[in-house]
Amino acid sequence: MGLFDNIKDHFNKVEFTIAPNKKLKTISKEFKEAFGLSLIFYKGKMIAEDSLTLAALNNKTSKEVDTSSKEGLKLKASMKVGEVEKLFDSLYGISVQIKDESAKNLIDNNLTIGNASRQ
Repeated sequence: MGLFDNIKDHFNKVEFTIAPNKKLKTISKEFKEAFGLSLIFYKGKMIAEDSLTLAALNNKTSKEVDTSSKEGLKLKASMKVGEVEKLFDSLYGISVQIKDESAKNLIDNNLTIGNASRQ
């Protein structure tokens, strides 16, 4: 069943795009609706206020947040959790963690988003 799920994730039409002008709470809500997992944003080592946009987060952290990318970040169920977290860092310069639906437990970086959402 695992192999079938992985193949299905590659062809799954669910694609999640992140626009830098959206509020963090909106991005997190849409991520949960798409994948059933929690997306947590950080400013430094603290969880960022969810009322901020990615651009506003730039003024709240010592790390420069780059929101100049014209294309939003596109995420798919076939991507590994660790890969997604690194993409946020490399594209926007922000730290995120993907957690279970309740936002209590971290998801293993080697799992795909699709596999993690089925656990």
